[in-house]
Formats: sequence, structure tokens, C-alpha cells
Amino acid sequence: MCRLALKSADTPFSPYEILTAMEAMQEGYDGSGLGLLLRGVGFTDFNYRPDQVILSGIAHTEAALQRLNSLMGARGYELKYDHAMEVDSSLIEARDRFKYLIRVYKVPNRDGLSRDQFEDQLMQTRLALRKDGEEHGGDLTVFSFWPDVIMIKEVGWPLQIGNGLGLNDDRIKARVIMAQGRQNTNYGINLYACHPFFIQGISTMTNGENTAFVPIKEWLIGKNIPGYTGYQSDSEVFTHILHYVTRKLHLPLAAYKHVITPLKTEELDVHPQGDFLKGLRTSCRRLIIDGPNAVIATLDDETCMLVMDHKKMRPATVGGKPGVWAIASEMCGIEAIVPDRDTSLDFQPMREHTVIIPPDRKELVIWSQSDPFTLPQAA
Repeated sequence: MCRLALKSADTPFSPYEILTAMEAMQEGYDGSGLGLLLRGVGFTDFNYRPDQVILSGIAHTEAALQRLNSLMGARGYELKYDHAMEVDSSLIEARDRFKYLIRVYKVPNRDGLSRDQFEDQLMQTRLALRKDGEEHGGDLTVFSFWPDVIMIKEVGWPLQIGNGLGLNDDRIKARVIMAQGRQNTNYGINLYACHPFFIQGISTMTNGENTAFVPIKEWLIGKNIPGYTGYQSDSEVFTHILHYVTRKLHLPLAAYKHVITPLKTEELDVHPQGDFLKGLRTSCRRLIIDGPNAVIATLDDETCMLVMDHKKMRPATVGGKPGVWAIASEMCGIEAIVPDRDTSLDFQPMREHTVIIPPDRKELVIWSQSDPFTLPQAA
């Protein structure tokens, strides 16, 4: 099993805080990977604006960095800030890291783009950079290209990577941070396979094994939707399912649980939206997961979410207080992240629950699949 941790707070905090807290759960990962996603970011030496775009990744060679500069320049992106990490290479297991990329760009002609056009441009740019790296022996790795988001991935133990990349210098902070300590079970060690995964502002990370991976992957690829690609991990499909439900079907967040773990027919027979949910189950039946899985997600507006599958054999819990909340694979992780929380608010979801931390962080929202939710209005 992997170990997952998320903190969402009104006051920005250092990613090193999450890495330190993950030490409480270190028996659950094996050093095969660390993934971090930061939202609501700020730099001590640069006045970042959320209308600017951040590129996250690794240039493994000088040639890769030069190609990146050429490709971004050809597409009209103007480099505004290049975050220089204080790297201690003796603490980094890999030896082919020429430069870790956290770069801020100004988007060309943004005023003339609709939201959909803008977001499609960013995704196509990320995919083009990833393809370029793959065509050159994997010498350029790109994790995200999006406003207000930083992704860091590396092979090794979380706290050691944090020290190796200088994340304890407080030069980067964020309001939401997701972290995964990976336990490699099914695939080779690959940076793209390390959670969290990301597409157009949506990110998820998972503890578990998705035994329905192949049919889900094939169905998603068959939709011919740009961005539904890669799949170095069986957990990446959870990100794309959430994207499909919210961005392509335009359904509310509550519908995600109904897609991946639909209710039984006898339960839908008495549900106030049973007819709609039966139709949704039929049309998305290839997206039903076969766990065990716990899925943690974040959205563009800093909403955070936790869901479990029906088997409920991968633990996850949530706790906190108004203004700061945590989700973790184990209660000791919650204790490490928010030690001064109100323990009466600790909650471990059952198979039917979706737990949501809203952007205002005032209180948890605990939603059950038996509850009705707002359906989109017919056009």
C-alpha cells in the first residue's frame, strides 16, 4: 500500500511540513517515489499572479533544457520566473537530473481566448513537451503546465527528497498540498507513475490497486479526448474519470462516486434520482472500479475530496478544524498534520460517502450516495 497525505489551510505552508508529517506513516511506502502537488502557491522571491502559468518537470540534460526554451519561445510563452532549487545531489538517488523545472510563464494572447480555448492550449502544450521528451529518450519530463499549480516528483524517500531539493527553505508555500509516498507494486519505477496525476486543473492520488484498469483505460482512450494518455499507473484513470464526469458530462462532484461505485439496482429503485442514476450507470458502466481503493482529489478552486470503494480495504481518514484540514491514509498522519485539531470532527468514510473540504475550509461536507444532488439543467 502507498501512503497519502493532504493538507488544506487558509494560511500557506511549506511542502516540507507535509513531508515531515509523512514520517509517521513511513512503513507504508518503500522509497520508489514521492509525488507532491501544490495549489494556491506563492514564492518568497517572486510576486506570482494566478493568471500566470507554471511549468513543472525535469530537464534531464542540457540539450533538453535548450529544446524546452526553443519550444516555449516558438509558442509565444514569455519566461517570467525560473525558480532555482538548492539541490543537494548526494541526497538524490537519480543521477540524470540536469535541472528541476518550476518556471512561471506569461501566456500569449490570453485576452483573445475563451476559457476552453485557454485550457486546451495549456494541455496541448504540456502534451507536446512530454512527447518531445519521449522522442529524445525521456530526457524531458513534464508533470503539469497550469496556473497556480506546482508538481514535484522524484524517486526516493519523502523526507530525504525534501532535504535534497531544499524544500525546507520556505521559498515556496501553498494553501493545498497533496503528497504520496509510493509503494511500487505493479510497474517499473517511472516518474510519471508517481501520484498525484493531473489534467486541466484536476488532480487525484490513490492508495490501492485498480484491478479494472485495462477496460477503464481502453474505454477512456476510445473517447479520443486529448489528455487521456500515458497510463504509466493503474491509478491515473481516476484522474481522467473525474475530469470526464465534471468537465465533459458537466455533472456535479457528487456524481463521481455514482460513476466509479454505483449503487445496486434495489438501492436505486428507492433513490429520489434513481432513473437518472440508472442511466448514468449504464452509460458509464466501463468506468466502474474494482478496488480496493481510496481516492483523494483536488480541483482548481481548492476543493478537496476523499472517496472509498465498496471493498473499503484501503484506509483513509479526515480531520481538522475550521481553517485547516487534513486527509491521510492513517490517523497518525492526521495527528502529525493537525495536532491541535478538534478530534470530535475526525471522520472515516464508509463505502457510500464522499467527503469534501470546501474552498472556504469552514467545515467538512459529508455526502452520502443515498442523498439527492443538483442535476444540470436541460439546455
